Amino acid sequence: MAISILFGGKSYEHEISIVSAISLGKIMKIEHFIFLDCEHQFYLIPQEKMKSSTFSSGEYKQCKKLTIKGRDFYHSSFLGDKALGVRKLLSVIHGGDGEDGIISSMLEFYSIPFIAPRTKACVVSFDKHLTKLYAKDRGVEVLPFELFEIANPPKSLGKYPSIIKPLRLGSSIGVSVIESENDLAYALDEAFEYDECILVEPFISGVKEYNLAGYRNLEGDFVFSIVEEPKKSDFLNFENKYLDFSRTEQVCKAQISQELENALREAFVKLYKNCFEGAIIRCDFFVIEDRVYLNEINPIPGSMANYLFPDFSKAIEEVMMPSPRMINIDYRYIGKIQRAKGKA
Repeated sequence: MAISILFGGKSYEHEISIVSAISLGKIMKIEHFIFLDCEHQFYLIPQEKMKSSTFSSGEYKQCKKLTIKGRDFYHSSFLGDKALGVRKLLSVIHGGDGEDGIISSMLEFYSIPFIAPRTKACVVSFDKHLTKLYAKDRGVEVLPFELFEIANPPKSLGKYPSIIKPLRLGSSIGVSVIESENDLAYALDEAFEYDECILVEPFISGVKEYNLAGYRNLEGDFVFSIVEEPKKSDFLNFENKYLDFSRTEQVCKAQISQELENALREAFVKLYKNCFEGAIIRCDFFVIEDRVYLNEINPIPGSMANYLFPDFSKAIEEVMMPSPRMINIDYRYIGKIQRAKGKA
C-alpha cells in the first residue's frame, strides 16, 4: 500500500515527531515524507534527506514547498501546480497541531484520506481532564485527580508522593514527581511553563503498568497489539521517552494471565469504540489490586507503537477509514423562497 507520512508541527513535541517519521521510514515503504515546520509551511522531503540534521540545520527549506487544496498536496511546476498524488496519509504529528485536532480538521476539510484520530477524538484525548471524564463515562476507572490554574496554584498538595502534569502535553514534558513539599515550587514553575492549567494525581510507586495498542479493521473488528509491560524505573522523564520514540524492534509480550489481558482489551474497546475509528492508538493502563485504571490515551503514539505489532505494514493497510457524510445541497429551500416571492 502507498502511504505518505505527515510529521513536524508547531509543538513542544516537534522533534519527537521527526524521530517517529525517521523510525517508520526504516521499517516500511513510504511514498512521501511531508514535513510541517513551525511556520506552518509544508515541505516534501526526499527519502535520502530523512535524517535529523536536515531539520536541525534548516536544510529542509531547500526542498519543494507544498500547498494543500482539494483532495491532495500540490507543488509548483513549469506547467502550474502539480498534484503530489497522496493516496493515504499517516499523521505522526505529536502534541499541538496533530493531537489537538487542528490537522485532522484540515485533512477532513480537504477530503484527504488519513490515519489519525478525528477531531472529536482529539478533543477528548488531548486534554487530560477531558480524558478522565471521558474514560469514567465509558466505564473505565481512573485515578483521583485535582486541577489547578496558574492564577490559583496549590500551596500544598497534602499527600505525597504526587505527580504534576501540564494539562495538554505529552512525552512527560513538564511532568514532575513530588516527594515532599520542598519539591513543589520548582515543579509548579516547570509545569506552568508549558500550560496555564495542571493536573495533580497520586503517584503510586511500583505500580504495574501495561501498554496496549490497537485499531478497528476494514471488517469492523478490533485488532490488538501485544500487551507490553514497560521495563523501566518508576517514572520516565522526557529524556528517557525521547529515546523510546525511535524504537523499531518488536518488544516481548508481557507475561500476564489471559483474564488480565481480556480486561485490558475490554477497557481498550470501551475507550476506542465510536470515537477513535480511523486511528491506531495506544492506551497505557495501571493495574492496582486487580483493577484496571486508565493512565492515558496516546492518540498518536511515538513511532505509532509499531514495535507492538508483528506486521505494522499490514496494520496500516487494514485500518478502517470512516466514511465522510455526504450532504446533497440542492438549494431547494432557496428555490421555494424565490418562487413564493414570484422570482422563480
